Amino acid sequence: MKISVSGLVTLLLGVVLMGGVTVVQGLWTDRWAGRNVTAELIEAADLLEKRFPTRFGNWEHVQDISGNQEELARAGAVGHVSRLFRNIDTKEEISAFVVCAAPHDASGHTPDRCYPGAGFEIAEAEHRQSIELEDGRTANTFTGTFRKSGTTLRIFWTYGVDGKWVAPQVARIELAGAASVNKLYAIIDESRTPKARAVAACTDFLASLLPEIDRSLAQADEKPAAETEAVGG
Repeated sequence: MKISVSGLVTLLLGVVLMGGVTVVQGLWTDRWAGRNVTAELIEAADLLEKRFPTRFGNWEHVQDISGNQEELARAGAVGHVSRLFRNIDTKEEISAFVVCAAPHDASGHTPDRCYPGAGFEIAEAEHRQSIELEDGRTANTFTGTFRKSGTTLRIFWTYGVDGKWVAPQVARIELAGAASVNKLYAIIDESRTPKARAVAACTDFLASLLPEIDRSLAQADEKPAAETEAVGG
């Protein structure tokens, strides 16, 4: 059977395309990471649930919020925390929802996709906002508002990976290679709180919370090493 030049070119392009898709998919799913990413993901999820802060800055834990199991499954959540916090001075309340998931799962379930699916309309389109953290670092976040039945929710969301909080343009590509990602939402009812005040409250909330999360998880990582040194000494 003879193959024309054009047919051969088409065949070669198809092989190259399939190979490229396989490589990209492998990066997204950490197929060639050379380590047990499943075990690392489970460990990270366990730490998140055990060590998520209950008090930071002027904010204190009020109550846990029940998670929607279908939503968690769609988000690929291996671990999650959902809590309501209140500012001890202003009495403003913010819900924190965070999932620990693989990068390709964490990047696919974002507010601009899931909230319209739940009947919300996008009132303010998502945009990036940088937040100066209390420890001097900068966190990059997305923010926007979603409206339904007279209620407007202001949401900030960001991805925690390798000690940084980022708002990637193409999350699946930029987060590829990480064993786990903590995707965090901070949600305030903007129909009860004026926009400027709601944004300021969320900014203050995240400026205190994000460094505390990082410190708490870092201390957990350091503990085994310290115990090992003590035994060796």
